[in-house]
Amino acid sequence: MGLDSYIQLFFSGITIGSIYAMVALGFLIIYSSTGIINLAQGEFVMLGGLIAVTCHHTLHFPMPLTFLVTVLLVTVIGTLFEITCIHPLKNPSVLGLIMITIAASILMRGIAMFIWGKEEHGIPTFSGDKSVSVIGASVPPQVFWILGVIFTVLIILFLISKYTLIGKAMRATAADRTAAHLVGINVRKIVLLSFAVSAGLGGVAGVVLTPMTLMSFDRGTPLALKGFCATVVGGLGNPAGTVIAGLLLGLIESFVTGLVSSHYKDVIALFILIIVLFVKPSGLFSKSEEAKLKKF
Repeated sequence: MGLDSYIQLFFSGITIGSIYAMVALGFLIIYSSTGIINLAQGEFVMLGGLIAVTCHHTLHFPMPLTFLVTVLLVTVIGTLFEITCIHPLKNPSVLGLIMITIAASILMRGIAMFIWGKEEHGIPTFSGDKSVSVIGASVPPQVFWILGVIFTVLIILFLISKYTLIGKAMRATAADRTAAHLVGINVRKIVLLSFAVSAGLGGVAGVVLTPMTLMSFDRGTPLALKGFCATVVGGLGNPAGTVIAGLLLGLIESFVTGLVSSHYKDVIALFILIIVLFVKPSGLFSKSEEAKLKKF
């Protein structure tokens, strides 16, 4: 293989890795505020892609409007999920909450299959199909859109978390819900906001991913699995570590698929997760409890 092939594998890996990072952050945001793993997180990505298909092809929205409407609708779905399925429960166990998210995931897949069918759907790339030459390698322009949009969203989330009252309230709730409530923070609203933001992240990932890989009703589950692996590998409670783990997972998957065999594509994440759990169960980038109180 030549240098151009390695560059293409690198861009492919960093692209899909950024999607895994977005899904993993969705897991992390909800885990930090509720202590549960939302196993329906991948379905928000799936819904983002399929709703974008309807907005663009059926309603004939231009791509910028398709993007905005899709993210808004997926955010609303995530909010309704929390209001109808999570909030009404009184003192539920963590296992019970996880089972609810699994049930929600199955329900969302069934509804998506009923509405959009079993076939794959796509939308046009954001700026045409003419490849960009990078050191001799041909890179689809959608790759740069994915990287640009996702890293812009990550920067916005960081700034909000670090420098706004809402961000500080979310960080305080993540550190200690009881203490946050005692100092006047409305924990109920923060939990609701966490589900809304998490769903919105999934919607963004779905819209930017669909032009490259197409989308179908069953794409959410593997994305959720790999996003969950990135969350654990990065260390629960460490956003920066979660993003790095997602990118590394995407790069490893891309190079193993390209250099060895595509048959290993869907088991690489689990293999890495098992190794990390044996070597460092708290995650590669986990921090001490004192450090977690300072960061979200």
